[in-house]
Amino acid sequence: MPNRNSTRERLVFVHRNVADGAPAAGKFPGMRVLVTNDDGIGSAGIVALARVMHEAGHDVLVVAPDSERSGSSAAIGPLHRTPAIGVAECSWPALADVPVLAMDAPPATAVYGACIGGFGPVPDVVVSGINPGANTGHLVLHSGTVGAALTAGGLGVPAVAASIKSSDSGIYEWDTAARFALAALPWVTEATQPPRVLNVNVPNIPFGDVRGVAEARLAPYGTVWAASADHAGGELLLDFRGSAVTPEPDTDLALIEAGYCAVTPLPVLERAPFAGVGAALTRHLAPDG
Repeated sequence: MPNRNSTRERLVFVHRNVADGAPAAGKFPGMRVLVTNDDGIGSAGIVALARVMHEAGHDVLVVAPDSERSGSSAAIGPLHRTPAIGVAECSWPALADVPVLAMDAPPATAVYGACIGGFGPVPDVVVSGINPGANTGHLVLHSGTVGAALTAGGLGVPAVAASIKSSDSGIYEWDTAARFALAALPWVTEATQPPRVLNVNVPNIPFGDVRGVAEARLAPYGTVWAASADHAGGELLLDFRGSAVTPEPDTDLALIEAGYCAVTPLPVLERAPFAGVGAALTRHLAPDG
């Protein structure tokens, strides 16, 4: 958690051409790694992730929300109406050499600030996580963990989003997810256009028990929720009912259930493969359409 005795700063974003300061892709080891998450700076998962990156010899900078921002997707808020964002210096005794900053903002804002030079040199790669709970299938749309990685990709910086299957006991094998995230860095930082973004989901088991790495497609939407609105009381009630479908074997959800590390490359700001929409709109705009 933020150090109450630390110096409070105000971060002002200065926009510039990211390409001018972006480091060469494919540099490994010794890369500048931005580590973030959506669970807040006090999460055990982000500490484990930063530790593994640091021990591998990378130049690690941690910038993450000062509180939980789960489900924030790639939200950055009204930056054009916010001249400055609160930033607090923190310290992790186990990683005294790693600079740690807590921001009063969602994780995508931290990534945005770093990738336009708000915290010094632009990172070579962004690593987001470790999220306690898998981010599979349609959840990639809503996940702050994945949203931070996609934000990096959109700004020209490769990224990894790392998540681990949820635990009923509250005990997590953080090292398992951190080691797979580390192994992903050489692949995502290969020189490509656009930069690569990889979603990594692992089972909550010791590293040596993982059955392997499997390329996965996103599981289809199968989550069941029930909703009711109490207009008199001004409330919307949401009740999670679980999954309505059994995922197919090659999906990310099925693979982590089977004990594999599931990896899914995600597109970054790409055009959907649909053609003819211009003609269709034109046709429907016609008086007799």
